[in-house]
Amino acid sequence: MAYYNYNLINKMVTIIFILVLVIVDVTMVFGQGTRVGFYSSTCPRAESIVQSTVRSHFQSDPTVAPGLLRMHFHDCFVQGCDGSILISGTGTERTAPPNSNLRGFEVIDDAKQQIEAVCPGVVSCADILALAARDSVLVTKGLTWSVPTGRRDGRVSSASDTSNLPGFTESVDAQKQKFAAKGLNTQDLVTLVGGHTIGTSACQFFSYRLYNFNSTGGPDPSIDATFLSQLQALCPQNGDGSKRVALDTGSVNNFDTSYFSNLRNGRGILESDQILWTDASTKVFVQRYLGLRGFLGLRFGLEFGKSMVKMSNIEVLTGTNGEIRKVCSAFN
Repeated sequence: MAYYNYNLINKMVTIIFILVLVIVDVTMVFGQGTRVGFYSSTCPRAESIVQSTVRSHFQSDPTVAPGLLRMHFHDCFVQGCDGSILISGTGTERTAPPNSNLRGFEVIDDAKQQIEAVCPGVVSCADILALAARDSVLVTKGLTWSVPTGRRDGRVSSASDTSNLPGFTESVDAQKQKFAAKGLNTQDLVTLVGGHTIGTSACQFFSYRLYNFNSTGGPDPSIDATFLSQLQALCPQNGDGSKRVALDTGSVNNFDTSYFSNLRNGRGILESDQILWTDASTKVFVQRYLGLRGFLGLRFGLEFGKSMVKMSNIEVLTGTNGEIRKVCSAFN
């Protein structure tokens, strides 16, 4: 008659189950074909070159930090993170209306040129952009994270493919659907949109909230009354629509949780930002990032890195797929 130590068996089953979860989680985070330190032997200076380039450009023009972060986001949501946003020319993603105000292309071109000088044909433009986005957070006093690399560059870039980019007038449900289609959940949505803690927006993208919101004849009621008058002074009716206003009032160049405090206080700039506070499914994550009493706290800086890693592995090209461009703005 055989005797079994059921306590031992249960413990072993539990351990195996946990290991399976860890393997699944690692696969989800690092993706297939990308890994941290991909260029450690083939181009060991790649990451340091990108970081020094971002820092140098940021010192002379702080707007490149939010620009690079937004550029990476827009790249990943269209055809995956393949550097297709970088291609110049008629009818490319870069020329589409949602991308018309992107900035920081010169930073990627500069980094690529320096890397090509020491490691020709090795490092992809898609990886340079992913690294530059991370370093943009670092130079604005945010936390860093390890970026899995090994992406290859795409061979297609079409303006007509940008319709799935989340828009500033879209409902939370519409945003959640677009994020879910890319494997990102509601927490990822709130976290990644929290990247608006740095950067600015043009008046033309939110002034409709200040005067005749939804044809009501008045302003968006979710805007704080004192803040409303400040915004109206910055963006007068029929004024200069290209004038830029900080997305995170009082903390435009600091990567912090001030953005979420502004949402709580009715000081969100974009409609798609402010509704993160008014919709219950997203509000809870804003509350957790603020560490409000009664809510399990989350560290924004830490979670942002995790969500960025998830996003940066959307539909990546690896192995022999795609190419390694010689110049980031043109296919080989």
